Amino acid sequence: MTIPSPAATSHAGAPRNSLTLRHLGIHTYREKVLFMRSDCHICRSVGLTVQSRVLVALAGRSLVATVNMVGAELLGNGEAGLSEAAWDVLEARPGDTIVVSHAPPIESLSHLRAKVYGHRLDDDAMREIMADIVAGQYSDLHLAAFVTACAGDRLDTSEVVALTRAMIDVGTRLTWPPSTVMDKHCVGGLPGNRTTLLVVPIVAAAGLTIPKTSSRAITSPAGTADTMEVLAPVALDREAMQRVVEREGGCIVWGASVGLSPADDVLISVERPLDLDSEGQLVASVLSKKAAAGSTHVVIDMPVGPTAKVRSSEAAARLGAELQKVGHAIGIEVRVLVTDGSQPVGRGIGPALEARDVLAILRREPDAASDLRARALQIAGSILEFSAEVPPGTGLALATRILDDGSALEKFVAICASQGGMREPPHAAHRRPFAAARSGRVAQVDNRRLARAAKLAGAPQAPAAGIDFLAPIGTIVEHGQPLFVVHAQAPGELAYAFDYLDAQQDVVKLEDAA
Repeated sequence: MTIPSPAATSHAGAPRNSLTLRHLGIHTYREKVLFMRSDCHICRSVGLTVQSRVLVALAGRSLVATVNMVGAELLGNGEAGLSEAAWDVLEARPGDTIVVSHAPPIESLSHLRAKVYGHRLDDDAMREIMADIVAGQYSDLHLAAFVTACAGDRLDTSEVVALTRAMIDVGTRLTWPPSTVMDKHCVGGLPGNRTTLLVVPIVAAAGLTIPKTSSRAITSPAGTADTMEVLAPVALDREAMQRVVEREGGCIVWGASVGLSPADDVLISVERPLDLDSEGQLVASVLSKKAAAGSTHVVIDMPVGPTAKVRSSEAAARLGAELQKVGHAIGIEVRVLVTDGSQPVGRGIGPALEARDVLAILRREPDAASDLRARALQIAGSILEFSAEVPPGTGLALATRILDDGSALEKFVAICASQGGMREPPHAAHRRPFAAARSGRVAQVDNRRLARAAKLAGAPQAPAAGIDFLAPIGTIVEHGQPLFVVHAQAPGELAYAFDYLDAQQDVVKLEDAA
């Protein structure tokens, strides 16, 4: 970004639009914020107000930031502060001098406004928007407007293709020696469905390449990256990721640290607090990451259930068709597996508890979660059948053999070692069971409210927090028997979760046992 030359200087030779930095230590997640006094001479002279967008320059580096005003008790005359996100980008130090000027106009905002008013966006418009997002030109307000304008059914297939291509184009794209590169993804909405940590070592142990980049939680108690991070480092850069894949055939890393589809990472940071995860953006997010990772063949796990993200078979068919059409448009073969989304998979809901379930299956422990094992084997078998060396209908048997003979565990340990070393999951300091109010048979489980309780208990920020689910559908329970156990790192978080649960009805619905 070009730094404009100041038009005038002060008597001391410094630009009149310069300020001295004070380190305030204010965290704003990803938002770049410049904190200024409301009586600051720059604000008065150039008309800056709260939410103004400004260009901040320091020692040859620059960024666009949003202005926030503070009182004189925080900043002295001629001083300014930066959010931690902006401080890190500028590599600032206390006492440094910054130069502040109006930010250049953002031309792509005309496309954003067009979308807000219901107009379609073509490839060029989407590419301009994504380029400005990656360049840091959009404030959180702009990002929220874009995410909202594209939510629901506001993107048609051609726009989803355009958005996907734009996300790919403004990032980097990995390439791998094999012509066939495998991947998988779960649409989400199902607590505990941590199949990736089983599928990747099975597929890699079969000799195939599966460079898995995963996200952190958006609206759930744990993302794949959150769970894997309990067991091994996931914040690898691109070169480290490539070394792991070259050595072991697979990896499980946090996509944001690799810098693939960076526009998607920014959009996710806004979707999370808005609790939005719309269909078109979901397709673009998933497939842009797969294309950027160099994947050519992808299996999509699509859980369907009354409280899953996908609620009906009709919705699953529509979303599956969209994933396949967009995948074909960008050169990826997509296979969709529609699976049961009526209840959590496994027992653990939350990073450490899900990691515990994965290790129990890999270690072939007798009480390991059979439903998580079966689902992972189904997905792994489908991926294996992408290979010309695995005849159709034989993938499940091959995946089962790799898991049962210990090859998958050996490969998982090797992947963890290559990513920085394997560790055991932590345990929460506080636990409390949620008991059945009466005797009966478990008839229904509300995935969303169960996930909400796990988040209130502290997951995923507190890795050991979450829920241990003990009562799958069909289980006969007695009055007072635990339906699940809430895990928390602090008493306050445990209380938050139970305040919520006590106000809900039928998180786990019981019916009279026959």
